Amino acid sequence: MTSRNQDLFEQSQRVIPGGVNSPVRAFKSVGGTPLFFKRGQGAYVWDADDKRYIDYVNSWGPMIVGHCHPEVVKAVQDAAAQGLGFGAPTASELEIAELLCKLLPSLEMVRLVSSGTEATMTAIRLARGFTGRSRIIKFEGCYHGHSDGLLVKAGSGALTFGQPSSSGVPAEIAALTTVLDYNDAAGLERAFAEMGKEIAAVIVEPVAGNMNLILPKREFLDAMRALCTKHGAVLILDEVMSGFRVGLRGAHGHYGIKPDLLTLGKVMGGGLPAAAFGGRRDIMQCLAPLGAVYQAGTLSGNPVAVAAGLSTLKLVQATGFYQRLT
Repeated sequence: MTSRNQDLFEQSQRVIPGGVNSPVRAFKSVGGTPLFFKRGQGAYVWDADDKRYIDYVNSWGPMIVGHCHPEVVKAVQDAAAQGLGFGAPTASELEIAELLCKLLPSLEMVRLVSSGTEATMTAIRLARGFTGRSRIIKFEGCYHGHSDGLLVKAGSGALTFGQPSSSGVPAEIAALTTVLDYNDAAGLERAFAEMGKEIAAVIVEPVAGNMNLILPKREFLDAMRALCTKHGAVLILDEVMSGFRVGLRGAHGHYGIKPDLLTLGKVMGGGLPAAAFGGRRDIMQCLAPLGAVYQAGTLSGNPVAVAAGLSTLKLVQATGFYQRLT
């Protein structure tokens, strides 16, 4: 009997490039037919053939409280009943911004966006606007979304899909990204000695989740913080993956390192498209409408996504949550 997954995949390939809307879903690196899921509950998901699976992927991170948690579903239903979007400020945006700043002391101000890529892309632009410099440093194997300047020796799908760098990225843009080895404090020190006056930012996954969960060395974290401070560069910690998963204070709270800017996503959206970036007040005030660094988004702070995020963030604050999780 033909699998419904196979039928859906064949039909999808006629109207969607590769049959999927994100390359890793195509199973190219592992083989087989992509699974098409139709529902989830708790730790389980069911595919189009009604086969049940234990979900170790968790929608690539967001579903930290499981699928269809009743409190999250109720929050989303209540918000949707009031309106799906307004393109204007809402009280819930303020509520989640205040909660994020409370939970993560490195955040003095925060702005909501819709995806991790948008958060990291804007954090880089903001760092450049704040410093007046152009060069950024990233580390091989760390994935920071699919904006042009960050798709240079990236991790995640860009590695597993066999394309460490993407076609379509102009060489002139890639040339502004210096790629170093993760956990190599000496290499970072040499880079700053050679071009410290050019470096706008260092961006890093504090826990390198996109290359098999490589933990940071203490001296590496300390060197990043010290060198950025010494040379006036912006230290950006990308916690789209590790934020609210490593612990309630994120990886930077766990390791005791304070970034200048922080990016968040996945868990903070509770399964809906929501992300954020924030940090030092003097840097964040460079953003429009206060400053000259432009950023905008039609769905930024969407009330339904914010409701899912607020509900999830309230659940992860429960006593013993992370002990039970691990």
